[in-house]
Amino acid sequence: MASRNKGLKIVARSPRGKASAQAAAQRPTVSARWLLIAVATTFVAAALCAWGSMCLLFWQGSWQLLYHPKTAITRTPAAAGIAFEPIGFAATQTGQLRLQGWWIPAAPGARFANVTVLYLHGATGNISESVDALAALHAAGVTVFTFDYRGYGQSQFAHPNETRWRQDANWAIEYLTGTRQLAPRSIVLDGTGLGANLAAEIAAAHPELAGVVLDAPLPHAANVIFDDPRAELVPAHLLVGDRWHLNAAASAVRIPSLWFVPANDAQSMAAYDKASGHKTLLRSATSGPAFGQTFTAWLSSLSH
Repeated sequence: MASRNKGLKIVARSPRGKASAQAAAQRPTVSARWLLIAVATTFVAAALCAWGSMCLLFWQGSWQLLYHPKTAITRTPAAAGIAFEPIGFAATQTGQLRLQGWWIPAAPGARFANVTVLYLHGATGNISESVDALAALHAAGVTVFTFDYRGYGQSQFAHPNETRWRQDANWAIEYLTGTRQLAPRSIVLDGTGLGANLAAEIAAAHPELAGVVLDAPLPHAANVIFDDPRAELVPAHLLVGDRWHLNAAASAVRIPSLWFVPANDAQSMAAYDKASGHKTLLRSATSGPAFGQTFTAWLSSLSH
């Protein structure tokens, strides 16, 4: 009986083992194809996220390839012995002044004291770097007004771009014609570097002004952004709105213009050729020592 009982116990356990084996066999398995698709999808999603982050970073930081603002004012016209008045203008609805600049009145009895030059500095630094140019204008006998774009000097903080520069320059004209009550025909624009490109755009939009001086404009200013190696990894032309088309702006200028163009700059010469209206050219790397005589002769021609 003992042996029979042992046999019965063995037989009784056998169905349970078979049931466990069958249950294990019926458990769901993951398809290898599904795993490959999931892994590939994960990699693609990660790559798109990385590329999207790269696009966002380029969109946020590409302005630094063209614009190089400084906030510290290290020099003023007083360093050149010239009296000036600090000016704040372009107030917000809350009364905050967006832009800061300098008003430099002409010397008493100056020949062109009735002319006000709106000076537009370039993309690097702030108005501190313009003191020598401002002194040369003052020596020519004109009143000078200059300011820092937003993001520069003591003006309101904002990342510079072409649209903001145009708006800032228009606010400056509104200040001169509104607050200062100056006649548009007494205002001359003067820009250097990228400021010359801006001067061309503003001159094209304001044919009521007296004239415009373009000192070493940049034929293809935005290329410094689009030619950067990082721009090849993203749709840079869709992410960046700045273009600074000198040729297009020059072709729309109708007021008298004075151009200082480097002797070997054929591209700026092409822009000069497109400008209509009375125009004067000085082939010079910078305005330099020839500026005073050329500028005063040009101012004299505006009154005829």
